[in-house]
Amino acid sequence: MSAREGQTFAGESGLARWASFVKLPHTVFALPFALVGVTFATRTAPITLAMVGWVVLAFTCARWVAMAVNRIVDREYDAKNPRTAQREIPRGAIRVADAWVTVAIAAGLFLVAAAMLNPLCLRLAPVALAWVSFYSFTKRFTRYAHLVLGLGLAIAPVGGYLAVTGQWSDPWWALLTITVAVMTWSGGFDVLYALPDVAFDRSQGLHSIPAAIGVRNAILVARALHVVTVLALAATVVAFGAGTLAWVGVGLAAALLTYEHSLVSGDDLSKLDAAFFTMNGVISMAFFGCVLADRILA
Repeated sequence: MSAREGQTFAGESGLARWASFVKLPHTVFALPFALVGVTFATRTAPITLAMVGWVVLAFTCARWVAMAVNRIVDREYDAKNPRTAQREIPRGAIRVADAWVTVAIAAGLFLVAAAMLNPLCLRLAPVALAWVSFYSFTKRFTRYAHLVLGLGLAIAPVGGYLAVTGQWSDPWWALLTITVAVMTWSGGFDVLYALPDVAFDRSQGLHSIPAAIGVRNAILVARALHVVTVLALAATVVAFGAGTLAWVGVGLAAALLTYEHSLVSGDDLSKLDAAFFTMNGVISMAFFGCVLADRILA
């Protein structure tokens, strides 16, 4: 029997199975960035507690759709890969039909949350759901699936901002900076996450940057993407006119990304789990905490 995958829950209770199915701990990756978007939006529009609640619900439901669709469409590959063979669908702990039911429920709740926020969010909601679902198919035809995933996660801060303001940012390029930051950040760590699967992906005809150019070169690509992340975060602070504490957040992100890459090398992937999960969760929460503190104390 294959070992249980990281960031999953032990036990066979319904709660443990479904939480593991959608990798619930990974919520800490992008939810703080959704709240970064909300925080920046408060510079131009008032906010209510209800808005924050609907944003959190919308994010959680969109992420559920993305993860569940991924698990459903990849179930045959997951069953063949020793690293993923113990996921819930391959080992029979969750039925495909039941998984589709949860996709439908989450998608419906996402649309409700969007409608409760404002008309613009409701109009864009189907586009967001389509994009986060589309990602799961991209590894079948392009090595750049990592960036498709990254753009899907980058919907979070844009959505958080639009939820409060109901309109695009001024200056127009402000939201583009945070989009680039989150896209390259998450795309870069997804490149790292794909490193252990190089041999399997090649054997199955699946596409990824590591499978295309090898482990060492893929690590260099991830580092380059994360350099862009830091530059884009700095541009975001400038674009939204944030203050000193937000700049501290940029510095922390840069330092944590540097440490993350020190844990991974072409000769040693043993600390990849810590680099992927722990560091990236800390990065998003640290940046959000600094942006929020800057807004409160400004």
